[in-house]
Amino acid sequence: MNVSYTNTPLDDLDRAIIQATQAGLPLTNRPYTAIAEKVGSTPAQVMEHMQKMQNQGIIRRIGAVPNHYVLGFRGNGMSVWDVPDERIQTCGEMVGALDFVSHAYHRPRHPPLWNYNLFAMVHGHDRDEVMQKVEKIAKLLGEDDRGHEVLFSTRILKKTGLRLPGGNS
Repeated sequence: MNVSYTNTPLDDLDRAIIQATQAGLPLTNRPYTAIAEKVGSTPAQVMEHMQKMQNQGIIRRIGAVPNHYVLGFRGNGMSVWDVPDERIQTCGEMVGALDFVSHAYHRPRHPPLWNYNLFAMVHGHDRDEVMQKVEKIAKLLGEDDRGHEVLFSTRILKKTGLRLPGGNS
């Protein structure tokens, strides 16, 4: 779960839910029931508060974070693309819809050293497979691809959500 700080105040149940999910949602058939039991609430209240926090922008997203290496995908590469700024939304949606792209997003350029504004994480069993998939993206983007590179992962980075100050979870 990705959480960001905003000026929106958190109530006690919001804080308890965030603290209970700092390490991720419980791996169970009923994660909201497990959270509710941990925070002394009901699954319906947990879901209501999480939805409220998502609507307010406190929680950015709730989703699975797979370990691609464990799944056999060892050629992971961040592809970076120079696409026209006025086409970034359309290009990002096309690339993000591909089944071999786990996420695509807009990032600012930093010319003259960094002219790329679209990032897309491409997964493959090895680097050759990733490069083949990057070529598929290049064909999909067509003239909107004004240049690209692939930055390959060399290690797994720990992915975590928000840690509330003073939290001991």
